[in-house]
Amino acid sequence: MTRSDHLTSRRVLCVSPRYEPSFGTFEYAYELMNGVKAFMPPQGLLVIAAAVPASWQVRFIDENMTLATDADFAWAEVVFVSGMHVQRRQIYDICHRAHMAGRVTVLGGPSVSARPDHYPDFDYLHIGELGDATEALFARLAADCARPPRQVALTTNERRPLIECATPAYELAQIDHYFLGSIQFSSGCPYQCEFCDIPGLFGRIPRLKTPEQITRELDKLLECGINTGVYFVDDNFIANRRAVKALLPHLIAWQRRNGYAISFACEATLNIARAPDLLAMMREAGFNTIFCGIETPEPEALKAMSKEHNMMVPILEGIESLNRQGIEVVSGIILGLDTDTRDSGQRILDFIEVSRIPMLTINILQALPGTPLWDRLERSGRLIDDDDRESNVDFLLPYDEVVAMWRETMARAYDPAALFARYEHQVQTTYANRFPRPASPQRTSCRNVRIGLTLLAKILWKVGVRSDYRWEFWKFAWPKLKRGQIEPVIEVGLVSRHLIRFAREASSGVMNASHYSAKLRDPIRVAAEQDIAPARGGLVRFSTASCVKNSSVPACIEPGSVKD
Repeated sequence: MTRSDHLTSRRVLCVSPRYEPSFGTFEYAYELMNGVKAFMPPQGLLVIAAAVPASWQVRFIDENMTLATDADFAWAEVVFVSGMHVQRRQIYDICHRAHMAGRVTVLGGPSVSARPDHYPDFDYLHIGELGDATEALFARLAADCARPPRQVALTTNERRPLIECATPAYELAQIDHYFLGSIQFSSGCPYQCEFCDIPGLFGRIPRLKTPEQITRELDKLLECGINTGVYFVDDNFIANRRAVKALLPHLIAWQRRNGYAISFACEATLNIARAPDLLAMMREAGFNTIFCGIETPEPEALKAMSKEHNMMVPILEGIESLNRQGIEVVSGIILGLDTDTRDSGQRILDFIEVSRIPMLTINILQALPGTPLWDRLERSGRLIDDDDRESNVDFLLPYDEVVAMWRETMARAYDPAALFARYEHQVQTTYANRFPRPASPQRTSCRNVRIGLTLLAKILWKVGVRSDYRWEFWKFAWPKLKRGQIEPVIEVGLVSRHLIRFAREASSGVMNASHYSAKLRDPIRVAAEQDIAPARGGLVRFSTASCVKNSSVPACIEPGSVKD
């Protein structure tokens, strides 16, 4: 029971803003997967839904799936919203709709915590993580749920320890309609990369849950219908290596109990390659993928962005170390750095060719509020507030050249022949080293077999028959199908469909050059791509049992760690 459980009952509508289509959220793969409508459940809002007093009633709507209706706003007494900078327009829209219905609005999460001045229209701002400000907010809303005469900003001074946080309210979400599940073990990162806002928002000393909390959350995700994979959204999964080594035996035991029903992925610094014992345990625990922010293969650029830790081990050697443990590397790459030259795009393409990394999120540099990069560029007058640009940075190279270089890099990196060649390398040198999964009842259930066969049929039809790159697909797929290797055909066919289509639209100028870009896209095209339906589902009354389970993310209403 929380300190606020005695408060007057309220009806709370938690609304997660829509994301624009982006490279790392796989929108173009959803049509191949039955019922999948969004990438990952928003941990932060589900945490706050679990943290409200037990007597409060809660609805949760993810507008990446369905839009909140007039009836939803009419039911609610208060509307909770959370989001990141890239969702600002959608955050504004939810606030406007709630106010049109006469409802009080509350905004929390990483964007408002970094720039509260961006959100003057919300009634309450929750700045910082779950803690004393949260209790004060609940008390105010319980006493009076009318809109205040002026905005009230509440700032967390005392964070709630992660071990005291509730398990995210996964039961409120349509978990089986997400591409991946999400979970968080730690918060904070000890490094201070110039472009990253994590240390400023969540600190440099990692804060942790217990292994028992994590296994309880995984149990709940399974109960709620997740059957693909779970992404650890920690800012840096190995921020506290001793804690991770203590966690991994529990994950291994959990996988054995549950027949390796799902796989894991996470984000970590590349120097994880220096810990072979840890990688061996991650392999046995079922980690298939690690996102590493390589950013650039150029040492002088890494030094300039305070990312020297990427050079603790040679980059290619580090990638090979992970591949030997059956772990595929996904990499972040940035163009538009001060150290870039007109040859930087070609050097990135050369790196992609030799590293054989299939998927790289290649973005143009954006300066985020609260980062050392933002402060440096602001001092030098190099921040540009112009929504017609792909970036808010005044590059040292001409702007048009940077954008053109990014588009060419995307087009060549995701040429179907080049992409399938990189995946062929992964199948032979990485997938072959994965920990053998048992033919467990969980993996071979009728439901899973049906899902797999349906997915394979859709891939063979849409990619193998109807796509203009079908020949490259069949060169990859046919030898494997003859050997009965169905899983890599499904995995690669699914992901490649999104990568190729998104890269084509990016290189033609349809898609923004950064996940964080404020540039407006064609609203008619966006609406057509989203295919969003009206909200469905009814009232869920929150129970004491679901509130007292331990765990959760540290962010106020949204983890700052889910980033592309």
